[in-house]
Amino acid sequence: MKTLRNFVLTLFTFILVSAAVNAQDAFISAADFMKISKDKNTVVVCVDKQKNYDVTHITGSIHLDQKSLMKSGEPDGILKSPAELAKILGGKGISEKNLIILYDDGKNKYAGRVYWVLKYLGAANVKILTKDLAQWRKVRVAITKTPTTLKAVTFTPKVDNTVFADFDYVKSNVDNAGVVLLDVRAANEFNGTSTDPVSKGHIKGAKNMEWNSVTQDNGDLKSNEELTKLFESLGITKNKTVVLYCGTSVRAGIVYVALKNLGYQNVKVYDGAYNEWVAKGGAVVK
Repeated sequence: MKTLRNFVLTLFTFILVSAAVNAQDAFISAADFMKISKDKNTVVVCVDKQKNYDVTHITGSIHLDQKSLMKSGEPDGILKSPAELAKILGGKGISEKNLIILYDDGKNKYAGRVYWVLKYLGAANVKILTKDLAQWRKVRVAITKTPTTLKAVTFTPKVDNTVFADFDYVKSNVDNAGVVLLDVRAANEFNGTSTDPVSKGHIKGAKNMEWNSVTQDNGDLKSNEELTKLFESLGITKNKTVVLYCGTSVRAGIVYVALKNLGYQNVKVYDGAYNEWVAKGGAVVK
């Protein structure tokens, strides 16, 4: 009888986890999060700034600084090698086999960035937790100041190069009608009038749409209808390959999420981004 009861409980837990994991998009609500937060395969990762994590964070969540995933030196923002990234993630207690739930300050700039990095490394189950504090309170998401550390595990990368673009790829496709370069920086960075950060313009042929155009004020994605209209107004259709970039491609992550949620199959992030493009002498337009 005890064996049967345990089987039923295991099956019920599996159904709850599957329902949340297979939700319509990359986001997970606070209510669905509470159903799976205690599952042993769930790892909750705060990718907000360290100072904010130190003030308060979800009980049991670990901290990951997205900047720790970047190489040191210039140009700024380039990812470390997959092997180095895997070592960092594994050292934090994150495996590619986990259900990985990310959250940041609610703007989803950092969560989107780490989401893309994890997808590049082959993690199958990654979600972004909607940071709606009213909903957090309603379902009693527990928060604390006490940091959490997890036992180190092995993260085995299964690199997906279909979501990754480098300098050579971008250079060889700037005149390809089947490839859309989308610069997700602010308009003044795109047109070369920004002084902070200093900008020399944009990659030849790129279109411009600021990264937060895809989100609502609370950080959630806009509706599918709004996003479809937004992308198609820029000539970004599903039959084309979309290459995203900003200064370091941190801001490109949430736009990657939005496009993939809409069913775009061919979406890449230019890892080196505009910093590398300028450093290597790529053609720019003001």
